[in-house]
Amino acid sequence: MFPTSCSPPLQEEPSLASQGPVGREIPRSSLRRRFPSHHAIGGAAAVLVCLPVFVAAPLVRYSPWLSLAMTLGWLGLSWRLYSRPRTRIWGDLLYGFTLTWLAGSFYWGWLRWEPLWHMPVEALGIPMVWWGARQRFARIGTWFYLGSLWGTAVTDLYIYSVGLLPEWRQAMRFDRLDQATVPFMAALDKMAAPWGVAWGIGLSLLLLGVGLWVIQGSRRLHHWAFAGAVLNTLLVDGLFLWGAALLR
Repeated sequence: MFPTSCSPPLQEEPSLASQGPVGREIPRSSLRRRFPSHHAIGGAAAVLVCLPVFVAAPLVRYSPWLSLAMTLGWLGLSWRLYSRPRTRIWGDLLYGFTLTWLAGSFYWGWLRWEPLWHMPVEALGIPMVWWGARQRFARIGTWFYLGSLWGTAVTDLYIYSVGLLPEWRQAMRFDRLDQATVPFMAALDKMAAPWGVAWGIGLSLLLLGVGLWVIQGSRRLHHWAFAGAVLNTLLVDGLFLWGAALLR
């Protein structure tokens, strides 16, 4: 997406123990003012991972081409931010978000009726991740994308394991949530069964464990971008479960 010849070199993530141009240590408070903290990146990643779910998914039902076109807007904004030293980190993160938005627009716009296509479409950004790793480009954004993809994979594993594919296909036939009461009820019955509860607890612990393990003792911004995306998947899945339960 970003030609190599035009891409600025990767700016290494700032350390809170950096040296000034004449060897003097830069005060930590000064660095904190210049660069977002790891907590800020983790929080921003958690917010961004919700947007494709709660904004793109409803939007594409009514205007899939608009959602797809918005990808260019996100891409342009990420490039604009990335090209400026003071906002490069945010542009980096937004680049990863752009990949998730693009994949979500394709799937929820035209392929949402078939759950088996979900992961292959969500993984469309993998070639860009591979390219970015080779070019040392957008490390924070690519880790955010991978964290979002990992959360999606675990969620889909739960859906496959509990046998929710028929309910998924039936629910996607309706335009409004309240019209899908029957498949949602059937899905909730399966999820409330011992097998569904066991899978839910096990995979929730897996998401929680991976997210916390990545950031254990780390202040690297790309680690926190990954963890923010992974850990917030638990919140998103919980909100969906709560919403489905309201239909009972």
